[in-house]
Amino acid sequence: MFKRKLAVQMYSLRNEIEKLGMRSVLKTVADIGYIGIEPCGFGDLSIPDFYKAASDLGLEITSSHRPWCNLDNINESIDQAGELGLKRVVCGYGPKDFENLDAIKRTADATNTMMQKLKPLGIELFQHNHYWEFERLDGELKYDIYLKYCPDIKFQLDAYWSSNFGANNAAEMVRKYYDRIILLHMKDGTTEKPNLNPTIVKGTYEQKVPLRPLGEGKLNIRDILEEAPESIDNIIVELDNSPYDMVVSLTRSYIYMNQAGFAYGRR
Repeated sequence: MFKRKLAVQMYSLRNEIEKLGMRSVLKTVADIGYIGIEPCGFGDLSIPDFYKAASDLGLEITSSHRPWCNLDNINESIDQAGELGLKRVVCGYGPKDFENLDAIKRTADATNTMMQKLKPLGIELFQHNHYWEFERLDGELKYDIYLKYCPDIKFQLDAYWSSNFGANNAAEMVRKYYDRIILLHMKDGTTEKPNLNPTIVKGTYEQKVPLRPLGEGKLNIRDILEEAPESIDNIIVELDNSPYDMVVSLTRSYIYMNQAGFAYGRR
């Protein structure tokens, strides 16, 4: 196993950004030692100002989760990717988009259409998952059903979500989708599935899921990284919530990943 650079999904720090401003939080991320960032919005900064602030701190922009690409805002996604110097845009879907076979087919059709529009521009679409894509429908993983109708999509695999609270082995999911994975999200937590309403929206389920700093939960991180494609050059830490102060949790995650020999940062 070789060490990868450590990055952080800025959604983890959304509350801190709202209270303290983006510049202050970017400096905190750099001070912890993270090398890269994946923005999910730009707080109180314009995109050019965000880009400059990150660059001045030596933070690499690995990818972006804003805006989520869909058929209605695809031009906005293209424009923002250009402002950030990226050649990839992200899509993602809610529970209803994977609730049954008809929904999965509609979701696949939308994704195929987006890829057709992006390809001539040299822009790649990648998809971020949550746990509902890794539920089963008639005994088959929903993601496998989806891929029958959307065979060319690339993944940003969120390893913790792929385990679906212990229903799947996350390392096996990495192995299964090896050829599609271009980016990797890493969070940690227990395998206790909370009481989640399948129709809930983003921002609700995340607060109920019992997450922990990396190395303090049940995720088999070593096994996952041993299976991960060598082309993945960074690990993006994302903690949707934490039982501790978020800066403390991201610092503990950083220290763990460095001491375990899985990744490296600035120090």
